[in-house]
Amino acid sequence: MLQVFPDYYKDFHCIAGECRHNCCIGWEIDVDEETLAFYDTVDGELGERMRRCIDRGDTPRFALGADERCPFLNEENLCDIITELGQKHLCQICADHPRFRCELPGRIETGLGLCCEAAGRLILGKYDPLRLVIVGDGGEEDETIALRDEILALLARREQPLAKRMGEALRLCGGGESEKTMQEWAEFLLTLERLEEDWTDILSALTKKTPDFAAFDAVMRGRETEYEQFFAYLIYRHLANAADEVDLAARCSFAVLGTELLYALGALHYERTGTFTFDDQVELARRISAEIEYSDDNLEAVLDELAFA
Repeated sequence: MLQVFPDYYKDFHCIAGECRHNCCIGWEIDVDEETLAFYDTVDGELGERMRRCIDRGDTPRFALGADERCPFLNEENLCDIITELGQKHLCQICADHPRFRCELPGRIETGLGLCCEAAGRLILGKYDPLRLVIVGDGGEEDETIALRDEILALLARREQPLAKRMGEALRLCGGGESEKTMQEWAEFLLTLERLEEDWTDILSALTKKTPDFAAFDAVMRGRETEYEQFFAYLIYRHLANAADEVDLAARCSFAVLGTELLYALGALHYERTGTFTFDDQVELARRISAEIEYSDDNLEAVLDELAFA
């Protein structure tokens, strides 16, 4: 069995209470059966809270409280389960987040999700091209994996502009450029479920104005690798899951669309504020990831729109 992960994967650590967008706020958190069985054995006040604050419906989950906070997130934005029982007793989702896992024939691929700002700083702040670490042996030959790896190698050839490299990736996957303008894509995204109200405001602003890309190009000179890393992240995470050739092309098109959307929103932010920092970039990437990638319905809708446009 092969274990595959990005070369930055083991450098990640949670920033806990310093996080501006806590993953324990606003997200439904399921509790796996094994962890739930352990929680039922916990004594004292914490055990009573666990039995009181876990919704035991078809899928057991923590019952969110005021402001959609996890009932075990304290006033310091720290987890009472970790502080009292230790990290090893977190439920599987909490223990894994923001890590993702993709099980494929003969291999397990893991990575970090960009909906986490700490992961975003690590991924987008990496200068060297993405390199995958492969541990173990075995595995099966797979055309999609081979194509994905070819695209990642293509991205490392920085003598060509990123737009040209993304266009070549599209060609390799049998995709084509979207006929929608970025304003039209913003209008489409507004028809989908939205997690944060600010996302509505950002998309609405993009529907009304084409940013000054020439001015933003000058600002981002020397920071182009941030977009390469974003594109590489989407390619690594989503391409291997393609069900067929149509889905493959749609997933590559999604990586292009996501990167172009990130750039457009950055240009709009710069035009409105006169500045665009690395933290601004991380925040925009986090929003795109949380609002599209981390909603199965939204991601499916975007992929369908790309596949059948």
